[in-house]
Amino acid sequence: MTTYAKANAGFTAKFRNVFKPRDIFLHDGKSLRRFTIGARLQFAAAFAAFVLLAWSAFATFQAIHAMRGDVAQMERRLSQMQNDVDAIRAATAQRAALLEQRQAFLTAMVSGETDARRLAAMLPAAAPHSDNPAAQQATETFGAVEDMQADFARRVQAATRQRYRETAGAVQRLGFNPARFHRGSGAVGGPYEPAAASDNSDPRFRELFTTWRQLDQLEQGVAAIPSAMPLQNAANFTSGYGVRSDPFRGRAAMHAGIDLAGPMGTPIYATADGVVGRAEYNNGGYGNLVEIDHGQGIQTRYGHLSRFAAHAGQRVHRGDLIGYMGSTGRSTGSHLHYEVRIDGRAVNPVPFLQSSNTFIALQNRISQPIAIGGPTSGSR
Repeated sequence: MTTYAKANAGFTAKFRNVFKPRDIFLHDGKSLRRFTIGARLQFAAAFAAFVLLAWSAFATFQAIHAMRGDVAQMERRLSQMQNDVDAIRAATAQRAALLEQRQAFLTAMVSGETDARRLAAMLPAAAPHSDNPAAQQATETFGAVEDMQADFARRVQAATRQRYRETAGAVQRLGFNPARFHRGSGAVGGPYEPAAASDNSDPRFRELFTTWRQLDQLEQGVAAIPSAMPLQNAANFTSGYGVRSDPFRGRAAMHAGIDLAGPMGTPIYATADGVVGRAEYNNGGYGNLVEIDHGQGIQTRYGHLSRFAAHAGQRVHRGDLIGYMGSTGRSTGSHLHYEVRIDGRAVNPVPFLQSSNTFIALQNRISQPIAIGGPTSGSR
């Protein structure tokens, strides 16, 4: 007999020993009954129990596997929810900070109490874009406030442009090209230091800043235009600008200014803001001369003074005392020789004196806030 046959015979013997017929006796108190359970029935019952156990094990495994999948999916969902919450929190805080920045910029612009450099630094950045749908939806709640700010910015833009047109018109009537005043900054007599807007700033507010900057430069230029009388007391107009008969030589000569006669020692005042360039005796005929540089290529000269009340390098404002009337230099009597020079060339001072009230009003308006119109359409 082969080894395989021997092993098979041994397994059959063990199988028959396990599933051998079994007798079961039941006694109900009156009679005794005998039941025989054959090998096949035992095998079928054992097989059914095995199948049930295997199915239970498989079902349990599947349930555990499914549960693990649900847990992983739940963890992914919780992670996504946490990411959404973080994105909403960050987007909301960023948008709220942006709205505050815009409001601070608009407030500073209309207050009239800021300069170009500070305002350029306050320019709000462009609104950030989020790829997170939840963050986008959350920031939409700021829409009403943003619309109000945008409407206010449009009104400030319109008011700024209107004020620029009014100022430019007055400057043009005096013979100036408004473009002249966009070459320099507002610092009278100082170097040009541009205040540029950031490239990543909001385009709407950058355009508003550019318009305001043009107005600011023009109004600072207006401050350099001589617009006040150099004398507060009445004076005699004794000689005008242009060709006249020279009082010393008796022949035609160019008179580069006007002469205003008055008592010796009459106070003389600066006609615009600026820096005193010279306060000294001049051998060219002016005698005691005060020359003020007003910036933008504009100068005024005050000649024949009896004495000085200002010194070179001193910053003066319109209406400040700078000297006293006299008769020094080429002079026939107590008077003030007053000149206005543009880019080194003498021009007629009379139009500046005639428009003094207009320009004084414009100069007084420089520090005033930009006036915004009435309620918006739809308000009650």
